[in-house]
Amino acid sequence: MSEKDTETFDVMELAEHVKKQRWWNKMFGKNNSGAAAEKYSVATQLAIGGVSGWCAGYLFQKVGKLAASAVGGGFFLLQIAHHTGYIKIDWKRVEQDVNKAKKQLKLNSEPPKEVRTKINEVQVFVKKNIVLTGGFAGGFLLGLAS
Repeated sequence: MSEKDTETFDVMELAEHVKKQRWWNKMFGKNNSGAAAEKYSVATQLAIGGVSGWCAGYLFQKVGKLAASAVGGGFFLLQIAHHTGYIKIDWKRVEQDVNKAKKQLKLNSEPPKEVRTKINEVQVFVKKNIVLTGGFAGGFLLGLAS
């Protein structure tokens, strides 16, 4: 067995071990494949969705600002380096590469089967857990605003 197979096996073994623990069954129930609407009250679903959404939105806001600053700063430094003569940019080659990438994106407009499958799974989850999803969306927007 390769090292990657061993790591995957260890993770699966750990997941099965955790699912057998009493605290897991108390928290998620023995059959945790059903919708949250069947297990928790509306208030609990809204609270869980809202809090997790707020955390995700807050982190998204902070990481987004950091990423935007890094990308913007990188472009700024590249422009300074270009204007001062440290680097030379072949703009015709850049334009050719961008056009080539545009053509490839147009050819591959249909998403792969795996992506479509995941999209369908997300749609089913949202439909089964509409209250939880609504709480998450509201919390996410509040997290972005805070």
